[in-house]
Amino acid sequence: MAIVINKDMIIGEIITIDSGIIPILLQSGMHCLGCPSAQGESLADATEVHGINADELVNQINEYLALK
Repeated sequence: MAIVINKDMIIGEIITIDSGIIPILLQSGMHCLGCPSAQGESLADATEVHGINADELVNQINEYLALK
């Protein structure tokens, strides 16, 4: 069974699940993945700050994970 990401998960947790998620986050406009606040911030909070649609990003990540 594939792992499923949701927007309430912490970014630090998400990128430890699969490092292939990092390019997806970077391409979406989230370029501060290394900053300490990003590591403890939920995906929902980060997407809100960056003006990104959280649901679309979650779908992209989950599609990537489903193909693994």
